[in-house]
Amino acid sequence: MTAKIAYDDVEVGAELPARTFPVTRATLVQYAGASGDFNPIHWNEKFAVEVGLPDVIAHGMFTMAEAIRVVTDWAGDPGAVVEYGVRFTKPVVVPNDDEGATIEVSGKVAAKLDDNTVRVDLTAMSAGQKVLGMSRAVVRLA
Repeated sequence: MTAKIAYDDVEVGAELPARTFPVTRATLVQYAGASGDFNPIHWNEKFAVEVGLPDVIAHGMFTMAEAIRVVTDWAGDPGAVVEYGVRFTKPVVVPNDDEGATIEVSGKVAAKLDDNTVRVDLTAMSAGQKVLGMSRAVVRLA
């Protein structure tokens, strides 16, 4: 596959379509099974509270993966992402109810780089708090 977005058609400041991702306890159990990360802070409320957390929290790598989906959906090719990094700033707290939590992600083209690449800066929020800092991807466009 190749990115569907042409480098020449992109301007600095262009906003990517924002997305909201639901996260429930069932989502966390599914991710734990797929990733092999069964740390009890992600599924056992009693344990999470005992270690000082407000409740069960989403896996950091799950949160990171959901955020980059904004970029891969926009580019049209997951392989177009050539670099991606974040800092984990706040946990995504997932209550044990029918609603769970949400992760709201927006992105903006922050810079046009060499070799048909752009830097996209992402903002990921949950419960009104920024959950990822310095969330940036370098994407090779068509």
